[in-house]
Amino acid sequence: MDSNDSKDSLTAEAILPLVGGPANVVSVAHCMTRLRLGLRDRGLVREEALRALPAVLGVVADDETYQIVLGPGTVARVTPAFEALLAAEPPGTAAELAAKGAYLRASQRQRNATPGKILLRRIANIFVPLIPALIGCGVIAGLNGLLVNLGWLPGVTPALAAIASGFMVLIPVFVGYNTAKEFGGTPVLGGAIAAIIVYAGVAKVTVFGMTPAPGQGGALGALAAALLGTYVERWIRGRLPDALDVLVTPTVTVLLTGLVTLYGLMYAAGELSAAIGTGANWLLDNTGVLAGLILGGLFLPLVMLGLHQALIPIHTTLIEQQGYTVLLPILAMAGAGQVGAALAVYVRLRHDTSLRTTIKSALPAGLLGVGEPLIYGVSLPLGRPFVTACAGGAAGGAFVGFFSMLGDKVGSTAIGPSGWALFPLLSGNQGPALAVGIYAGGLFTGYAVGFAATYVHLQPGTLHPSEQG
Repeated sequence: MDSNDSKDSLTAEAILPLVGGPANVVSVAHCMTRLRLGLRDRGLVREEALRALPAVLGVVADDETYQIVLGPGTVARVTPAFEALLAAEPPGTAAELAAKGAYLRASQRQRNATPGKILLRRIANIFVPLIPALIGCGVIAGLNGLLVNLGWLPGVTPALAAIASGFMVLIPVFVGYNTAKEFGGTPVLGGAIAAIIVYAGVAKVTVFGMTPAPGQGGALGALAAALLGTYVERWIRGRLPDALDVLVTPTVTVLLTGLVTLYGLMYAAGELSAAIGTGANWLLDNTGVLAGLILGGLFLPLVMLGLHQALIPIHTTLIEQQGYTVLLPILAMAGAGQVGAALAVYVRLRHDTSLRTTIKSALPAGLLGVGEPLIYGVSLPLGRPFVTACAGGAAGGAFVGFFSMLGDKVGSTAIGPSGWALFPLLSGNQGPALAVGIYAGGLFTGYAVGFAATYVHLQPGTLHPSEQG
């Protein structure tokens, strides 16, 4: 076992007793930065001790899961180590916990979650697993574009283009697979139905005098088609004897849903996708400053609530259409405002050693776009700095939006990273160099306004909540 494996295992071992032990854990999952746990009784969590662990950057609780912020990379390594500890329980324990977890999650959703929040989280669950591939392919696409513009390595750039584009072309298939999995269908049937959308042969199909184009409708069409397929599958399966199920259910599901997809969903989703692209461009071209102000200013509350992931389908649609999403660089300005606010707190509250230590440990992650540690460890507990951080994000968003009104768009070829980590993914209609310059200007605007607004409004005598009373 190498040092990283040992460190991750020790982290998992430290976390488990602090969340109530194996008997209190009913589900385990993770996203880009957070270990998401379903817990039987949150009263058993020793939150202060959990926050004190060196690897823990913060904790977040929503209606469904208790989320421990570990940061990108770390969470992907700690999660399997945590799952391995649970798997070491006596036989029968895992099954019992899974059954209890399903019941408790259903009860929690019924009591505490609104239909809108549930839908947004389920949509996010479809797209979040795609983020690592989107990042990798996006970075490769950006590198390839740079090499092409410079005229370097002409023998290599076609290979890079193929590597970067393969996943992007097949995104609908993965979306279909994940949609069926999330909504209780057979994942591979969801993928098979969504594959119709990207199949080149659809160009030979005439539908009411029109011919669909391969890929028309994209990820949104795949989501709709797989969702329909899931309901068709479940309806058929509930009406057939077991002897016929294995043959009839998948055949009828793919056939019926495939026909609806070809003769309707591809066109409807194509129009919706086009409207999203047109709307985003119109918004930034005509109201760029105002749109940037609003989007940059409101994004931190969305992150705080965990609802920012619901924007992933829109980003994905824009990337499919234009090669980049023009919304992400503006939304990333919220993180800049957060960093500026944290720096002001650090300077202003010189005698609050505990808070300054928290800021020093969380600031590097904040600069790279992981904002939860600063949100939950600094600005939100203090109250006013959270508002002034939003002001910084609004200013940075308005800066980027202003250049969009001038015709200089800034976009990201992938989703996931933010802050400085977004630089390798930047692109735009005037080339990557100008996009980098505008984005950097937005970041420094967000830093400056977030710092100034926080410094002016924060009183030097303010104490960190952990030191009050």
